[in-house]
Amino acid sequence: MAEKSFPFGEANASGGQTAVSQLDWQDMAKLWGGDRIDFKLTNYSYQNAAMPFAARVVNARTIELKAGSAWVGGFYYQLDSILTVDIEANPTENPRRDTIVVRVDLSKGSANIAAVKGQPSKAPIAPRPQRIAGRTWEMVLHEVLVPAKDGALVLTAVAPYDMPAAVSSPWYTRQTADYHPMGTLIYDLDSNGTDTQYEAFNGRDGYMITRHLGKARTYTPKLVNTGKLPSGIQYRGMWRWIASNSVWFSIDINNTSNTDIKQSGTGPISFTLPKNPSSDIGQAFTGYMLNSGYDAGLPNFVSLTGMSWSGNKTNVAKILYPSAKKLHEGLDYLLVFPRKSSIIITGTYESNAL
Repeated sequence: MAEKSFPFGEANASGGQTAVSQLDWQDMAKLWGGDRIDFKLTNYSYQNAAMPFAARVVNARTIELKAGSAWVGGFYYQLDSILTVDIEANPTENPRRDTIVVRVDLSKGSANIAAVKGQPSKAPIAPRPQRIAGRTWEMVLHEVLVPAKDGALVLTAVAPYDMPAAVSSPWYTRQTADYHPMGTLIYDLDSNGTDTQYEAFNGRDGYMITRHLGKARTYTPKLVNTGKLPSGIQYRGMWRWIASNSVWFSIDINNTSNTDIKQSGTGPISFTLPKNPSSDIGQAFTGYMLNSGYDAGLPNFVSLTGMSWSGNKTNVAKILYPSAKKLHEGLDYLLVFPRKSSIIITGTYESNAL
């Protein structure tokens, strides 16, 4: 039979079958979720000794494991009492790295704890877990450093754990997040079309948008330190969250008027960012000015640098450009925005959301 499907209430000539072999079961069940310990990480911190399968060294060469449960290769494994595993001695001149695994062995029809021996080396590498459907499937719980000349064993817990399932919300996602545990990813589907689609995370640092999904958002950047502006200024801005607390943005401000816009007040001509940058560190952005008329004594193409300085608690970034007088003087503040010219600046920065 070329086609087979399962499990159904009755076997039939179309390939449907009721019985499921252990090979069929693994083919099906390993798709339900990745290997992991059956323990959700929803707290702010944990004590290693209190975790499932917590281990310690006893009698120099023996590892003692506490109880725990895990999902491995499509099968469920439970250890309901303390179990010990012996680590082979290492009398050689080089250290070795072993692993302690939950091993599903379909030839035996069971899952069991096992120690897997590595090879001694000046820079030892632990054995990679076997993951062969229908034969042997392993999930690593601990890595064991076995020093040369039978030195004291060193344990490192490396098992993966379960986490809260991701959820979605059609609206009011920020409020929805308050009713879900730490470690939950939440997707705002923006079903009412009032905002944008995004992914958020309930983490140790609180609720945080981790990235915008779909099109970038628009915003209107403003010019700062320019006094009264003439009519004919066109503003375009785009931005998005690209990671927790990280913003990408781009602005394009076009002076279509016949007036050179000059600096007024304190500081250089500046622009506004979509979100306040972190005040803990200085940050820089790159850009250019298109000035085809060579107006205000500036070249037709001018390299620009946006600057957010350490201690800046506003959404304002200053604009600098290479000195028009002497190259060795470096950057000067931008004091004029020529007529019929455009300013384009793009960057990524750490915001102050956290």
